[in-house]
Amino acid sequence: MNFPFYIAKRYVRSKSSQNAVNIINFITFLVIVIGAAALFIVLSGFAGLKTFSLSFSETFDPSLKATPQTGKYFSLAPDTEQKLQNITGIAAYSKELEERVYLTHKQKSHVAFIKGVDTSYARATKIDSAIYWGAWEISDQQGVIGLGIASMLGLTINDYRNPLIVLAPKPGKGSPSLQSKPYNELSLVMSGVYAVEENLDKKYVFANLPLVQALLERGNDEISAINFELTPEADAAEVRANIKAILGNTVLLKNRQEQNSTLYKMLNTENLATYLIFTLVLIIALFNVVGAIIMMILDKQQNSRTLYSLGTTVREIRRIYFIQGLLVTGLGGLLGIFLASLLIWSQLLFGWLKITPSLAYPVEYNWINVLIVLGTILILGVLASKIASSRVNKKLLSA
Repeated sequence: MNFPFYIAKRYVRSKSSQNAVNIINFITFLVIVIGAAALFIVLSGFAGLKTFSLSFSETFDPSLKATPQTGKYFSLAPDTEQKLQNITGIAAYSKELEERVYLTHKQKSHVAFIKGVDTSYARATKIDSAIYWGAWEISDQQGVIGLGIASMLGLTINDYRNPLIVLAPKPGKGSPSLQSKPYNELSLVMSGVYAVEENLDKKYVFANLPLVQALLERGNDEISAINFELTPEADAAEVRANIKAILGNTVLLKNRQEQNSTLYKMLNTENLATYLIFTLVLIIALFNVVGAIIMMILDKQQNSRTLYSLGTTVREIRRIYFIQGLLVTGLGGLLGIFLASLLIWSQLLFGWLKITPSLAYPVEYNWINVLIVLGTILILGVLASKIASSRVNKKLLSA
């Protein structure tokens, strides 16, 4: 067995004759355990929040989305659409037309977006899984609305006597004629209400694509986006290249992450900032390791002199205390991760910490977080142990 490791292991297990040294060693170990556990719990919590936040975007956002490079709309010719249908790897695609409109119902009003979609929209996205009341039905004069809009306007589903009135400004230039209305009007009966997230619930009204094209006075081939859902085995890069080759440079293709680039950047920045803050706390806490090892060096000074007299080199004695520091930080980190893992798994199984009475706080158990915490603890432990063990010198051993 390696001699410095053997002695360091004995020092970790044995108690000092000085009670103050034992207390300092225990506090140092406890601080490392608590610091490692806290960092792992926070990282697991942020991982859960990230997945929970992105799940909202997955309901609305497809795997790939084509939007115009300039302007609001672009035309999709029948022969171009036929070419899109022949691309391998596309499970479904859907055309949409989106515009800001004015909604009114029983003297209540709200400004939102109307999104005209075809029958494939529910297959290209997961919108039908977000239906809170009613059903996903957008044929004829029926539509689907967000829960926030429904609450503000007092809308109910299948209310044929009091439909939702959608007003959209007429396109064109110049002042509108006094003899004609400056807007187009559409009556919609709500077949369903979706609920995803507060901002999205106040944003959209879904209706049949031809109805919205007529409301906005757009041609049958004019749309504002195409949504693509890919098959599980599809090569996303290859499918993206094939779509780009067909649609040309007039459109901009974005994957789900690019569609929500601001959200991804915000979540990643928050995660990094939290990690750095807790790492700073660990750095401060690991000063206790330096102090504890220096106290151990002074407490075991006579033993160190004996080892030095028996032929042990200064480098080997330094290595003893260096390994002792690594053992303390390593064992403390492992114990902290173990205790934190128990808390995380209990939250996953029982959901004892809740955001609302029906929604448990989201957490995720990721092995990458285990490695991050353990790596952080060990790196800081190496630095702390190196600093403390460097106090051992010939003057100390020969005094």
